[in-house]
Amino acid sequence: MKLFKPVMTALLSAVFAFSSAVSAHNHGGSTEPGVSVQLWSVNRTLADDFEGTIKALGEMGFDGVELAGDYGPYGDDPEGLKAFLAEHGLKVSGAHVHFDAFNEDNFDDTVAFFTAVGAKKLIIPMDHRAFTDSEVDNVVTDLVRYSEKLEPYGLKTGYHNHAEEFDRFGDTTYWDYIAASTPERVVLQLDVGWVVAAGKDPEEYVRRYPGRTLTAHIKAGLPDDAPADAKPILGQDVADWKGVIQAMKEVGGTRWLVLEQEVYPDGMTQLEAVQASMNGLQEILSDL
Repeated sequence: MKLFKPVMTALLSAVFAFSSAVSAHNHGGSTEPGVSVQLWSVNRTLADDFEGTIKALGEMGFDGVELAGDYGPYGDDPEGLKAFLAEHGLKVSGAHVHFDAFNEDNFDDTVAFFTAVGAKKLIIPMDHRAFTDSEVDNVVTDLVRYSEKLEPYGLKTGYHNHAEEFDRFGDTTYWDYIAASTPERVVLQLDVGWVVAAGKDPEEYVRRYPGRTLTAHIKAGLPDDAPADAKPILGQDVADWKGVIQAMKEVGGTRWLVLEQEVYPDGMTQLEAVQASMNGLQEILSDL
């Protein structure tokens, strides 16, 4: 089903601008989000030693983890995984899953597993259709349909951006089109690093869609013209972290800041780079 066409973008933007103004009122007020880590950040380390890696992340002071498909020895034991994480002071802030997890064959198993492990937000990590003119409407359709189907179970789905979603689509961007074409129950998981890489202002995007940034990826932002001494470590990059995190607290509805590390500079191991970015994030948060 085609929900919207590019020629209607201007009308949609006006409608959702009004909706956003109402939502800003409803979602106003500062909140203190938890700090989670995307487990893809330590994917190789996790594959070598799942339980030791989780223990190390807990010792770094994280409040939670965002799952990314590797459940170690707990693939058939979500209650055991939840208990093991709790032993190390960790909750599940959410999970990255693909659309096929919600199809007819997989839906019941998906709901059962993530309900048992405590993951309430099941985010689509990437879909090439989302930045393809002829296919983006299909992503919108899937997000609307599955978000409605998950709602009775207390679960949400949403979409996570890369840089490509900020390419032009008609007179808007793919990201804005997806945001304007989906209801508020669909989470817009903003990846700050990719927004900066795309040359956009992440704070502006949080404020543009109040109450939609329930989780956000906190990743060092380095555009092509970044200074030579900038590094892909939080606090050593070029993103205005104070501004964007304050916006998340004030209007984004953000409950989890999900640290993500995809580059490991200066010969750092995955855990060393995550620790460095966690140190940087803690300094940023202490100044807010």
